[in-house]
Formats: sequence, C-alpha cells, structure tokens
Amino acid sequence: QVQLVESGGGLVQPGGTLRVTCAASGFTISTYTMRWYRQAPGKERELVGTITSTGGSIGYTDSVKGRFTISRDNAKNTVYLQMNSLKPEDTAVYYCHARRVSADRTNEYWGQGTQVTVSS
Repeated sequence: QVQLVESGGGLVQPGGTLRVTCAASGFTISTYTMRWYRQAPGKERELVGTITSTGGSIGYTDSVKGRFTISRDNAKNTVYLQMNSLKPEDTAVYYCHARRVSADRTNEYWGQGTQVTVSS
C-alpha cells in the first residue's frame, strides 16, 4: 500500500523551531520530486518548497526562504522540513507530496497532513 505519512507537527511559540517528517512506504522516493505544501484555515493550499530526486535542486516560496530547509534521505525513504524562526502566519496543515513523470505515466501521492500551530 502506497503511503506518505507526515509527523512532527505540534504547537510551538513564535520564534521557535519544528521539524516535520514525511515517511514513504509502498514505493521508493528516490526517483520522485518531493514537495511540501501547507494550507491555512480559509486559504488555498500553497507550495512551501521542492526538492528534486537527488536533492540537487531545492526551492522555496519567498515567505519561508532563509527560515525553512527541505532535505531528504533516500536510503530511509524520508523527507524532512526543518522550520526555524516560526511565525504565527506559518500556522497551517503541512502536506507532503511525491511526483514522478515518466514517458508513459505520472505517479503522484499525497500525505494526510500534520498540523503546525505557531502561537504564544
């Protein structure tokens, strides 16, 4: 069974840090581009950052640049999102996403999300 399972969310004070983890099972992430998205209450889901299959290219949305870091461990089939200097506006459900485009198909999977709340 293919799954992406996020963990590590929680309540943190402004300025704090948190690391969320995305563990894949049922498939191997090594050939997938991985992304983190987030969705705040009443808002559309937005892309937080992207890491290519080998980790050779990483990109972030402007609002998290310099504060968030995406990394991956293909041997552990896991992707991470390290969040520093958290702000109340970072409060959202964070989702992991995997995508691979081949000549004849596109494989795409979503996790169920993990809640991150930044509040004093």
